[in-house]
Amino acid sequence: MDECRRMVLPLVVNGAASKWDGAVRIVRALREAGHEAFFVGGCVRDLLRGETPDDYDIVTSACPEQVMVAFPSTYPVGAAFGVVLVREGEYAYEVAAYRKEADYEDGRHPSRVSFAGAREDVCRRDFTVNGLLMDPETGEIVDYVGGRADLKDGLIRTIGAPEERFAEDHLRMLRAVRFVANLGFRVEDAALAAIIRQADKILRVSAERVREELNRILAGPRPRRGMELLDSSGLLSRLLPELVALRDVEQPPRFHPEGDVWEHTLRMLALLPSENLTGEEAERLAWAILFHDAGKPATRMEDETGIHFYGHVSKGVEIAAAVLKRLKFSREDGDVVLALVANHMRFMHVRQMRVHTLKKFLRLPDFHLHLVLHRLDCLGSHGLLDNEAFCRERLGEMTGEDLHPSRLLTGDDLLALGFSPGPVFREILTMIEDAQLRGEIATPAEARALVRRRFSPTAGADGRG
Repeated sequence: MDECRRMVLPLVVNGAASKWDGAVRIVRALREAGHEAFFVGGCVRDLLRGETPDDYDIVTSACPEQVMVAFPSTYPVGAAFGVVLVREGEYAYEVAAYRKEADYEDGRHPSRVSFAGAREDVCRRDFTVNGLLMDPETGEIVDYVGGRADLKDGLIRTIGAPEERFAEDHLRMLRAVRFVANLGFRVEDAALAAIIRQADKILRVSAERVREELNRILAGPRPRRGMELLDSSGLLSRLLPELVALRDVEQPPRFHPEGDVWEHTLRMLALLPSENLTGEEAERLAWAILFHDAGKPATRMEDETGIHFYGHVSKGVEIAAAVLKRLKFSREDGDVVLALVANHMRFMHVRQMRVHTLKKFLRLPDFHLHLVLHRLDCLGSHGLLDNEAFCRERLGEMTGEDLHPSRLLTGDDLLALGFSPGPVFREILTMIEDAQLRGEIATPAEARALVRRRFSPTAGADGRG
């Protein structure tokens, strides 16, 4: 263990000043009440890297009861682990008592927690770069574990023996990958070897926690690096074996000069951070990238005309649906990802689509994500973007009314025409809208005339004359 190293950090915080100020006020109030208090963990790491933290975590010698007495607005979110949520102004901050932990029987939570000192609290944490304390009033950094040097060297190293740290909390293996990918660091050789040996244990972690870590890897600045490390560490084969199957699946060189399906997928991921997307959009798009060609291994065939993947889209949707269910994605996320996978090959045919079919395609929900997926698909392979340009041109020429024309007839109108409620209603209304999209009709009277020509309320059950 390195000796305590005290260094002074110049206090320069860009933006989010009110969040910083609230955290400083909490530290100051705890000290005025006679307790030690520091910033700890990721916020210190980010400040040392010249970045503004999203959140500020605080650690203190005060026990939870003392913290709750010191502040008017608190909530014991993890009192058993010494954690209290303190509201200061418009923000809430986690304030945790110094503690040490033991007996991680479930590979995630300690069975025994006891209050301790600052050094013991730091030594229970995961990685050295997350084990730094900071006095926000002076900028002084307290380093018991050599985290400052590892931060400078770009190294993810466990605090203590990696076998022990990963055995205590199996999720730390995924966190190591996330920090490598998001920070652009490398993982210490001993830590990587320990992950490889313990990779099976990741299956004991809840699907929700796995999903969130994977999302943070995929939506981060280096998703390709994250996937490569997941692969080389053995975690990918445990969590997403469907993706391991993409390796060595050869594709037609004419369309995929980059190589096999795995390399194609990685190239798309590498391009993803360049897109202007929200975090939620980036996550959904990343999962669509991972599974847009997941059906190729099962559908690959080769004949005298070349390599083919007939039916790979529907197979990919099937595979993606199973994975999304396994990782307990929300219905909203799943619907978007599956729609992206299901429609990604339709761009091949946009120039041949009938006008109403093209308009329906261009008005798909989240169509901007469909466009991005298509662009990345092309840039990760042959590089031809003519179909994307065609879609953007058509969109630029159309109004909202062109894509979503006002309804000319309703169900009540069909009842007035003598039709009985049933499946025929949907068929008739779809026919009317298609005619509108083609520019063939524009008024309710024209719609009624079209219905009378095509359907008869006195005909069979399908309403057709």
